[in-house]
Amino acid sequence: MTTREIIIALTIHLILPLTGLLYFFKIKRQIHRENIVNAPTIELFIIFATYGGLLLVTLTTFFWQWSGLASFGTFYLILAAPIVMAIIAIRQRKTKLNSKYHNWAFKSALLYFVIAPVTLTILLLFSKN
Repeated sequence: MTTREIIIALTIHLILPLTGLLYFFKIKRQIHRENIVNAPTIELFIIFATYGGLLLVTLTTFFWQWSGLASFGTFYLILAAPIVMAIIAIRQRKTKLNSKYHNWAFKSALLYFVIAPVTLTILLLFSKN
């Protein structure tokens, strides 16, 4: 494995997920400081994980070698994530005016139905070439 490949692998599979996790914890602290009632913490974690998975699959397609784990992530993004994001959007629809975090959770869950199909279609077209 070359130095370039090691840097790519570490960036995609270690640095990026850790950055997302740290950013999630930063938002969680901010929610706690603002004393948000019934904060959508679990929903935001699932949203972060889902969009993070979409980013990892995208970067793996463009810069790394496809693997069984990438296939597993793709199956989640295609089969389970739409159900999970629909549930989040439906639950947050009633509370979206409670705080900006509820609104973000609602909009992020709803936008998945636009962002994911476009991204996965582009990846499918790219992978055929």
